[in-house]
Amino acid sequence: MNKKIKIYLKLHWIKVLLITVGAIAVILLFIVVGVGLYHFATIESFYRKWLWSQMPSQIFLYLVVGSISAAISTFIWIYFVFGGGFARMGQKKVRPEEVNIRWTDVVGMEYVKREVWEVISLVKDRAKLKSVGGQIIKGILMVGPPGCGKTYLAKAIATETGLPFLSAVGSEFIGIFVGLGASMLKSMFKNARSLAEIHGGCIIFIDELDTIARPRTGDIGGGGAGIDYNATVNQLLTEIDGLKHKESNIIVIGATNVNDEELDPALMRAGRFDRKIYIDYPRLEDRKDLFSYYLSKVKYDRTISVDVLAKKTVYFSPADISNLVREASLVSVRNKNTMIMMKDISEAYDRVLFGLKSNFQLVEKEKIWIAYHEAGHAIIAYLKNPAMEVVKATIIPRKGYLGYAHPVPREELHINTRSMLIGSIKTSLASYVAEKIKFGATGSGVTADFAHALQLAHSMVYRYGMGKSGIMGNFYGARWGNVPEIEISEGLRKTMDDDVQAILQDCLKDVEATLNQERELLEYFAQELLKKGELEYDEIVEVFKKHGKERSQDYIL
Repeated sequence: MNKKIKIYLKLHWIKVLLITVGAIAVILLFIVVGVGLYHFATIESFYRKWLWSQMPSQIFLYLVVGSISAAISTFIWIYFVFGGGFARMGQKKVRPEEVNIRWTDVVGMEYVKREVWEVISLVKDRAKLKSVGGQIIKGILMVGPPGCGKTYLAKAIATETGLPFLSAVGSEFIGIFVGLGASMLKSMFKNARSLAEIHGGCIIFIDELDTIARPRTGDIGGGGAGIDYNATVNQLLTEIDGLKHKESNIIVIGATNVNDEELDPALMRAGRFDRKIYIDYPRLEDRKDLFSYYLSKVKYDRTISVDVLAKKTVYFSPADISNLVREASLVSVRNKNTMIMMKDISEAYDRVLFGLKSNFQLVEKEKIWIAYHEAGHAIIAYLKNPAMEVVKATIIPRKGYLGYAHPVPREELHINTRSMLIGSIKTSLASYVAEKIKFGATGSGVTADFAHALQLAHSMVYRYGMGKSGIMGNFYGARWGNVPEIEISEGLRKTMDDDVQAILQDCLKDVEATLNQERELLEYFAQELLKKGELEYDEIVEVFKKHGKERSQDYIL
């Protein structure tokens, strides 16, 4: 206890001194006022009347109140300006037991957990590291898209190690006073060193680190903003290096959504952020674990398939999946169900991706038109684009959509091959062909589909060298200065434009042949949409199975 008191006094001596001085001043003020009132009451009436005439009661009251207010205002100003009050604003000290996020609660990121566990082991057993002459890791940088669990993982580290957890956001170090950011960082690390002496270590977590960790520049904007920013970065470098301080068991965890190459090179060098952990969107198996975890916290229908949910949510972050289950629980209550049903999750999925249902009604002819439009998309996506799964088809308007057939990638793929691009172009053109087959004409609904198909075909020729003429080069990337695109001859441009049209025409012919051949399937699919309004993944698969079109789960890129 004595050690804690000493460390507290060491850390907050200015605050204690100011409070003591302020309290003594107030006590003395009351004593002086009390003595004066006592003597005033004991003097003869003649003198009292004379004093009252010279010093009215109102002035006396104003002086007393003014003196007390001045003392309090002076104390507050001195504390915030000179005592570090501004520097401590925004800092949050959280005890491990208050974080309450266990290591087992971190799901959907098993590879990352293995990386981080090594750091946790070293923090918990520093003797093992020192026995081989090693040094404690000073910094961990977590890089990844928003919602993928960086903050969640940092809290789990604090809980698992049992160390105090200081949390801040990068924007909190940007202030209106020059030098305030550096002062706040200095105060935070000072607090962390004191906590480390008491508890054997401390974790500092800075979210949105890129706010204060981008490359230093001159004072371009004026007003000292650039100078203040550079001072903040310099202070962070100094504190991580531990200059002028003995080494403490302090780990700085930074989280950012930007690429680490965009941060200050001095901050990224070895010895500062020693370990970089890249956290990406969860894969298929991870999404299954996430759905199992979040569904276990609510009442749900046991027939719900987490396999289907995982397939529908490619490129969903853990936060998105958590939000989806939470939204499904709200939909379930609105539908007066006693538990979450698959229909509730489906409606929540549509709300998250496409917004609420529109309140306007389509006329019958429009419904028929849209049904064939979306049936074309779904059939070609299923038959000609094996890298995609058609998880939903609907003719119920939502937000800016009159209807949609929603294909998602079967896996998180990072390479677009020719077959995948061709499959996507065919899927986009399918609505145009379906409308022509059924109605002999097309509507304005194909505008966005044409734009998407043209964009893909243009990229194939101008970016990836996939045109039939064999012209190679990334003509989008060969730019310099303020020139919007590379200067090329009209002949070369015409050749590449012909390549673009050739891709589109070849895809169009194949789609026409396929839909004409599958006319019965087109009619059936459209009628099912008209009857039910929307088809879920399982229902779509059954439609194709009924027509002998079941496809393999394996596919070639």
